Amino acid sequence: MSKKKQIVTSILPLRNAVLFPDLVMPLVIGRKKTLELIRTEEEENPDGMTIGVLTQRDKDIQDPNPEDLFSVGTLAKVLKVVRRREHGMDIVVQGIQRFRVIRFIQTMPYLKAEVELIDEDNARDIEIEALVQNLKTVTTEVLSLIPDIPDSAAGIVEDVTSPNRLVYLIASNLPIQIEEKIKILEIVDLKQALRETIKILNHQVEVLKVTEKINSEVKGELNRNQREFVLRQQLKAIQRELGEIEEESDVLDELRQKIEKSGMPEEARKVAEKELRRLRSIQPSSPEYTVSRTYLDWMVEFPWVKQTKDVLDVNHAKDVLDQDHYDLEKIKKRILEYLAVSQLRKGLKGPILCLVGPPGVGKTSLGHSIARALGRKFIRVSLGGVRDEAEIRGHRRTYIGALPGKIIQSIKRAGSINPVFMMDEVDKLGRDWRGDPTSALLEVLDPEQNHAFMDHYLDVPVDLSKVLFITTANVTDTIPPPLLDRMELLELPGYTHYEKTQIAVRHLIPKQIKEHGLEGQKVDIPNDTIGYIIDRYTRESGVRNLERTIAGLCRGIAVKVVNGKWDEKPVDKDMVKELLGPPKYKPETGDRPDIPGIATGMAWTPSGGEILFVEATRMDGKGRLKLTGHLGDVMKESAQIALSYLQARADAFGIDPKSFEDMDIHIHVPAGAIPKDGPSAGVTMFMALYSLLTGNLVRKDTAMTGEITLRGSILPVGGVKDKVLAAQRAGIKRIVMPEENENDLLEIPDEIKNSMKFILVKGIEEAITAIIADQGRSKPKTNKK
Repeated sequence: MSKKKQIVTSILPLRNAVLFPDLVMPLVIGRKKTLELIRTEEEENPDGMTIGVLTQRDKDIQDPNPEDLFSVGTLAKVLKVVRRREHGMDIVVQGIQRFRVIRFIQTMPYLKAEVELIDEDNARDIEIEALVQNLKTVTTEVLSLIPDIPDSAAGIVEDVTSPNRLVYLIASNLPIQIEEKIKILEIVDLKQALRETIKILNHQVEVLKVTEKINSEVKGELNRNQREFVLRQQLKAIQRELGEIEEESDVLDELRQKIEKSGMPEEARKVAEKELRRLRSIQPSSPEYTVSRTYLDWMVEFPWVKQTKDVLDVNHAKDVLDQDHYDLEKIKKRILEYLAVSQLRKGLKGPILCLVGPPGVGKTSLGHSIARALGRKFIRVSLGGVRDEAEIRGHRRTYIGALPGKIIQSIKRAGSINPVFMMDEVDKLGRDWRGDPTSALLEVLDPEQNHAFMDHYLDVPVDLSKVLFITTANVTDTIPPPLLDRMELLELPGYTHYEKTQIAVRHLIPKQIKEHGLEGQKVDIPNDTIGYIIDRYTRESGVRNLERTIAGLCRGIAVKVVNGKWDEKPVDKDMVKELLGPPKYKPETGDRPDIPGIATGMAWTPSGGEILFVEATRMDGKGRLKLTGHLGDVMKESAQIALSYLQARADAFGIDPKSFEDMDIHIHVPAGAIPKDGPSAGVTMFMALYSLLTGNLVRKDTAMTGEITLRGSILPVGGVKDKVLAAQRAGIKRIVMPEENENDLLEIPDEIKNSMKFILVKGIEEAITAIIADQGRSKPKTNKK
């Protein structure tokens, strides 16, 4: 293997180009180092100059160092030098042979390097011939796709016989990156060089085909748009002659007048006027015209200053609220307070109220009444299932079909800047990849921020401070704390039996009689019958199901009237059974068997309160505790605490401590398909276990609630009013509850407190005394410390 030839040569840096062997290239010389290089070479080699040409990595570097140059270049012969009058010269060079830089030996006054010459691969075989033919075919295809290329170019390629020269000719003229050209220059193996060039050419073919397709489509689109423009102009001219359309200038002048009369703030007015000026410069046939015109229509039609005058008569408001709704004293009191303060202070910001309560208690209908009492417009938006932030804030105008959010749309529809705005089901907002609507509501429902609410579509501040926002929710657990903090919570607990009766007499029955065409008939539904319907056909905190049941009763009466069988006698229980079928419910306390190990508890759910039974049984085993009934972790822990306390005080309760080692205990809470959780069933679980292991019965007329500790203390719980109402519906007469919940009794209606007995306890011993039936009961020993 012969040693490769090494020489020393001057280096000419080349910008944004690559010189290949055998090819001629004109160069413009202007840099001082390069000018010095040419002058020196002319003096030292008057018979002919040979220099090394290396390409710069970055074309923007004015004075490249050795590291700024590629390591492979081409030795070139200077064919011609032409000096210009100004500083600089033009030269013509021809590539001779490739080289690789070994090291640079000089950087001043110009670059000089020791290089190793690279011999050409002149091998010829069938594979190379096939690659050459393939290369020529692909090159011809590329040339056919490039416009304004003369036909003779393909002939030049066909006439080249040397594979190396063919690669260099094609690579030097390809519109590819400098790095790709250098890659071809560096390849020593001829077959590899041919394959790389074919690969690059095939990519160029695909690019050129796609470019040709795009150009063809754009040209066709332009021709079609021009044709449509001419036709539209002709159509407008015809319509104008017929008097069917106004001049475009008239429409734009009308928009300007609307902007001036709209009363929009200064910032919004400037934006609208800028958009109007832009609209004047857009052709009406352009899609942009419609987008801009729609935006201006929203701006001028929004009620920036239009508002209804508040009826600040407190007595009138009280009469309206009492007329539409029974009870709900807290809500009515808050609205009357707002009216009273509004009379004393002008420009009062609207409160942000959140009505929380179970379904059917009248949260939504209360919004209508508040609007009627204030003399304001009423708008309602349901937020249940809303997951896209744009539903609140709107879409930006860059999107096709963009519109403002629900806030702006609803206020525009109301035609007033101070409506009563009800947002239903705020606790059922969702969130996903499209954004978090609850975060968007933070600005809407904050009195300190909503005076400059930014909708993405309008993109100008909108004052929402005059809007009276009312939200509704069944629970507050799913509402993010920052959003909950911005709202004033007003709880609407379930109705009592008496309240439901009054609502039915005053509102539901007259409404259903009217809706079923029975106004001309004598329909008398006594209070006893209403109470029977409430107890035996409904089981709810609100009155929605009660209204449906009364509607069913009215339909049955309507059938009798039409058949001539209505005798106008008062509706009694027998007629209710005839028209509605057999009762759906019966007092739950009657279902409980008189055996040890069963206790009645109370629970709170999003739809109100409920009573629940805790059952305990024992069997031979190894001291294990089994829990069933779809219980949550907190409830399971309450059961474990109850059992641990019972084991720790077994002697005091008359229970053999060793008996726990030979038995398993199973606690079950019926309605196993319904998830249950929370600590308030702790007392109930303890009493079920105590009753099981002592043989004493728990009183059937008693329900209990409270969290227990390992020290036997009973801690306070929540949802007392809803739990008590559920117990009253189920026929419970006695309630045992934590002493610390005594203040919650203030919210219990008097008719409930008068019909039930409330026993407040601090610890387990007091609870046992109040809950265990008197028959054969042994009192627990005092826990002496």
